[in-house]
Amino acid sequence: MAASQGSLLLQKQLRNLCKNPVDGFSAGLIDENNVFEWNVTIIGPPDTLYEGGFFNATMSFPQNYPVSPPTVRFTSEVWHPNVYANGKVCISILHPPGDDPNGYELATERWSPVHTVESIVLSIISMLSSPNDESPANVDAAKQWRENRDEFKKKVSRCVRKSQEMM
Repeated sequence: MAASQGSLLLQKQLRNLCKNPVDGFSAGLIDENNVFEWNVTIIGPPDTLYEGGFFNATMSFPQNYPVSPPTVRFTSEVWHPNVYANGKVCISILHPPGDDPNGYELATERWSPVHTVESIVLSIISMLSSPNDESPANVDAAKQWRENRDEFKKKVSRCVRKSQEMM
């Protein structure tokens, strides 16, 4: 069976990341026989509440990648307004292309086939640095971020410590 455009593109991105690693994360295949399932470790960005943490996530690419975006889910515990309780990351570039049916995002902020594993992970790192509490995935985390920053920091610190123990 011929390799799909998506699998060829993902193989190329994997080779590029192996040759030119990017500061702040590492990425690789969960199973070398499946280029559509990746394991990513994001290092908590310096000068953020997540600094020092090692947060694992899976990236699952659809068969029609790059037409449709992957799903990214933290497997490490992450307390953040833009991460659902189940670990799924909620950022604009991971939303399907086109106009937002809810009117929150411009089409230009949503998924585009130009995104790569690197640009997605860098967007997640940026999200960790500056939460968007306007359209939260985790309402409790967003409320705590706005109303009780000290408790929010404590909860994030626990996640960071837990992530260090898992390494």
